[in-house]
Amino acid sequence: MQPSHAPSPARATRRRFLASTLAMGAAMGARAWGRETVELPFENGARDLVAYPQKRPLIRLTTRPPQLETPFAVFGEGPITPNDAFFVRYHLAGSPPPREALEGPAFQLAVEGHVQSPLALAVADLARRFDTTSVVAVNQCSGNGRGLFRPRVPGGQMGNGAMGCARWEGVRLADVLKAAGVKPGARHVLLDGLDKPPAPGIPDFVKALDIDQALDPEILLATRMNGEPLPWLNGYPLRVVVPGHYGTYWIKHLHRITVVDADFKGYWMDPAYRIPDDPCAHVEPGTKPRRTVPITRFNVRSFITSVADGSPVPAARTTLLKGIAFDGGSGIREVVVSDDEGRTWRAAELGRDHGRHAFREWSLPWTPPAVGERTLWARATNRLGQSQPIEPLWNPAGYMRNVVEPVKVKVTA
Repeated sequence: MQPSHAPSPARATRRRFLASTLAMGAAMGARAWGRETVELPFENGARDLVAYPQKRPLIRLTTRPPQLETPFAVFGEGPITPNDAFFVRYHLAGSPPPREALEGPAFQLAVEGHVQSPLALAVADLARRFDTTSVVAVNQCSGNGRGLFRPRVPGGQMGNGAMGCARWEGVRLADVLKAAGVKPGARHVLLDGLDKPPAPGIPDFVKALDIDQALDPEILLATRMNGEPLPWLNGYPLRVVVPGHYGTYWIKHLHRITVVDADFKGYWMDPAYRIPDDPCAHVEPGTKPRRTVPITRFNVRSFITSVADGSPVPAARTTLLKGIAFDGGSGIREVVVSDDEGRTWRAAELGRDHGRHAFREWSLPWTPPAVGERTLWARATNRLGQSQPIEPLWNPAGYMRNVVEPVKVKVTA
């Protein structure tokens, strides 16, 4: 019997990891030397601005895996976040997969498990076999704003740039599942991407949707973003889009869908990505929740985007305040603004409605009456009557921050 020359699984995994790391380093190396930095508003908030492939300079949290935050000024440019400014979030150090593993016939989507007819689909097959559709939707990391939590919590210390809004185009997950023929008794649909663990013993990043949610026609298998193929770092060539839900479910580089007839208990569902089982997903600072549930939909958020904290504003002249608001899909009913720390409020004018899952722009003319420091607040309310807390809520994972974010400006003569 001839000895096998095939690499061991562990050696192959290490080889893929090194290839991915070297490819990323070669692609961005020269552009990282001209070093620019930003200072986020919390302890140890200094960050490099780095231009990765297909990206303008973004705020780098980590190199391996790449975690890149959108500079907040981008959100003042319009309700759609450009592809080259869209944030990047990976969990496993071997990410992203090498581009060559994602091209042409090398990439296929498997649909398997508790189904009548397992499928193997190239990306071109999706557009040929199924109707295409699109949705404008916000993708937001669960830990967006985690660096602002007090007391501080572990995890990626991000400002408020781990979010973005895009037009996503693809096919419905429900249509693909129906083509495979989901068998009676199906409980969960598992979503697995090609961002694989770099070593044995590290849990693969697999997320689960219950079968009823997976058959929701709003959930897409997207191939395009803002009219272009998905960027490499945002899931090329195929990713899951779950409108109104946190980005943990938006699996990138999707290559396997598995239907199972039991509840899935993988690491990234339990214990990871869980929140206190409480209407506001919070506990007292420094304590632990007695019960937890998986994180799901966004809560209500709003931001002022037209003026930055500490910026000058002329007195006795009108400044147009602008911002964005969004929620988990109910839609924004109103945004109100205060310049006296909540003693009085004025209603802003809502901009064009791009859909209930999109950023909703708002604006309000403001004429500061006198020189001095002013604190501006913006507070959104959705169509269910849900709003934002004035005081921040806390949980040990640093998830779901949605406090009214103050912006201090200097009114000058």
